[in-house]
Formats: sequence, C-alpha cells, structure tokens
Amino acid sequence: MNYLGRAVFLDRDGVLNRRAAEGSYIVSLSEFELLPGSLGAIAKLCAHGWQVFLATNQRGIARGMVSADVVAQIHRWLLEQVRREGGRITQVYVCPHDYSDLCYCRKPNPGMLLRAAREHSLDLANSWMVGDSIPDVQAGRAAGCKTAYVGERQCEIADVQVPSLQAFVEQLLQRNET
Repeated sequence: MNYLGRAVFLDRDGVLNRRAAEGSYIVSLSEFELLPGSLGAIAKLCAHGWQVFLATNQRGIARGMVSADVVAQIHRWLLEQVRREGGRITQVYVCPHDYSDLCYCRKPNPGMLLRAAREHSLDLANSWMVGDSIPDVQAGRAAGCKTAYVGERQCEIADVQVPSLQAFVEQLLQRNET
C-alpha cells in the first residue's frame, strides 16, 4: 500500500533519540541514544505507505560545537539502523544555522519541509510534522501539515499530543485504518 505524496516529517532530538542536556549538543555517535520504539515506529509508517523524512535544526554546527561531518556520520548510522529494522528515511534535511543567521530553513520556519515537498512531490496537507518543541509544530503548521507534539508539556497549537513517536504512529494508523 503506497499513498503517493503523503509524508511524516520527524524532528530528531527528543523524537527519535534522547535530547542532550539543556545547552548541550550531541557531539558524537556515542552520545546518540535512540528512544525505545522509534525504529519500529518508522518501519510501521513505511509499511503503511508513508514516506518518512528527518527535519532537524543542528545549531551546534554553527556554534562550532559539532562538525557537519559528525552530524552526517550520526545520520548515516541512523539510516542504517532504520533500514535494518525494515524502515526507510527518504531524506535527511539539516539546518546548520544559528538564530542570528535568519535563514528560512531553521524551524519554526518551514523551509526544510517546503524543500522536501518540492523535491519529492509531497502533499503537505496530507502530511504530518512530529516534534518535541513549539518551533517544530510551528514549522509544520506554516508548511500546511498536520502536527503532532511529542512530550509531557502542554502544546495547544498541535493537532495531537502524544508521549512518544511510537504512540503517534499507533494513533495515526488507527485513524487511517478505520
């Protein structure tokens, strides 16, 4: 079953893997710890015809805290783990800029999602942005996607709020299969 044009955009830190401590960055593969169920959730999405994309702000690159090469290494490793679990991340989009750069790709701006839509002929109105921060949700809304907030704090602007990516996928698949 393949529904062309529909996608799930995932933020990285806090959705797929544990966030670094406040004010810190994940600066090596050894610090990258996947959250329980995240790989299986991606595999389920793919099995049900969803394209999955990663859209992640990585300000640590602009601040010199982590190199673009290390971020790329982490993403290559992640893509391989997802593949081994039976899923696929179609493409990874990274914003390496700091707030002061005023770029269009840094969430809450929708640049990464709009670029993916252009490059992959996506139907954003039938797609989702899943993140653990208000800027993630704002980016999804600005792009015209439905939005899911992962976390315990209240997020009134998201379409749905869930405790984990796994819970989001279960909810999404129930909605679409009934």
